[in-house]
Amino acid sequence: MGKRVIIIRYGEIFLKGKNRSYFESLLIKNVKFALDKLLGEGGYAFKRSQARYSIEDYSELKEAEIVDRLTKIFGIHSLSVAMKVPSDAENNFEAIKQAMIPLAEELEEENTLLDPTFRVTVKRADKRIPIPSYEIAAELAGTVLRHTSFKVDLKRYDYDFEVDIRETGDAYVYSKVILGAGGLPVGCSSKGMLLLSGGIDSPVAAYMMAKRGMKLVAVHFASPPYTSELAKQKVVRLRNIVEDYTSRMKLFVVPFTEIQLAIHEHCPAEYMITIMRRFMMRIATKLAEQQDCKAIITGESLGQVASQTVESMTSTESCAGLPIFRPLIAFDKEETMDIAKKIGTYDTSIEPFEDCCTVFLPKNPAIKPRLERVMQAEQALDIDALVEKAMSGIEKY
Repeated sequence: MGKRVIIIRYGEIFLKGKNRSYFESLLIKNVKFALDKLLGEGGYAFKRSQARYSIEDYSELKEAEIVDRLTKIFGIHSLSVAMKVPSDAENNFEAIKQAMIPLAEELEEENTLLDPTFRVTVKRADKRIPIPSYEIAAELAGTVLRHTSFKVDLKRYDYDFEVDIRETGDAYVYSKVILGAGGLPVGCSSKGMLLLSGGIDSPVAAYMMAKRGMKLVAVHFASPPYTSELAKQKVVRLRNIVEDYTSRMKLFVVPFTEIQLAIHEHCPAEYMITIMRRFMMRIATKLAEQQDCKAIITGESLGQVASQTVESMTSTESCAGLPIFRPLIAFDKEETMDIAKKIGTYDTSIEPFEDCCTVFLPKNPAIKPRLERVMQAEQALDIDALVEKAMSGIEKY
């Protein structure tokens, strides 16, 4: 009796007042995009009821994959795998009781606790049913008592059997609530251009900005033959992992070799990193304008390396035409690594392929470069020509 469904609940969207429908529409769009990618169009049914969504008519063989994918979509507060049955109030909630029996037996089989306790929580959106929720809960608790050794404890319970009776006449029966990614739906906070290296930090920066609803486009700077095709493919794989959280994310790969060679040949070694980063900002700004991005995002953390001091970042950002967001600015490396492991990018990030930032790395880079000296050193270069040539060779993924 009944069928398995996945209930989706949103969180922060509740606070959006009259704009809530806009945020909901983005969340629904992102959910459908993710599930179409996993199951194909027509591989499931999407239903909505007040502040709830449900995924139905899917292959149960794919259930674990669906749940995993949904937990990576920002805007979802929690979800549950449930049995959907008729509320059956006229028949003393018999359909709900029958759905609770296998659920209770499954939990008892999994149980390792001594003297486990439970309660039943009933949410009654269908006010046509005149029986109070607490009376329904008491009636349903008898089913659990008859089929398990669990004892009732309304305050200090180990298991919570939840029954959500909807205004449609359906009831959802479940016991486990799985936390989602939280945050805001991707797309509600404009679009940003992410500087994506092959390291640990920038994929985490993408995750952090996507959590606040920012849609992302990524740019990577490659320096063949000093950086290999394998290094570029590593970045593509990082993009693919992060895309589970960011929804769609284009990747542009910029040829950077000629710029680095010119800097190496014509500029003081101590300013190489700063000047290189300034070129990245110029190119990222141009590309951002083409892609209608409103900000540039980096994985910089204050004081982590020579290019991430206040003076270095000030010198770098002075030639960017857009705001620069640095979501990891106050993180230490351990905090960033923890998130990288959580989102699944860490193992790929530590693969030993060089990125362009390590090519021609000077022994003693300037830690506190003065902007006027950096700009003076750049005068030896044809900046516009180098930027335009790099832009003409961009690859799109």
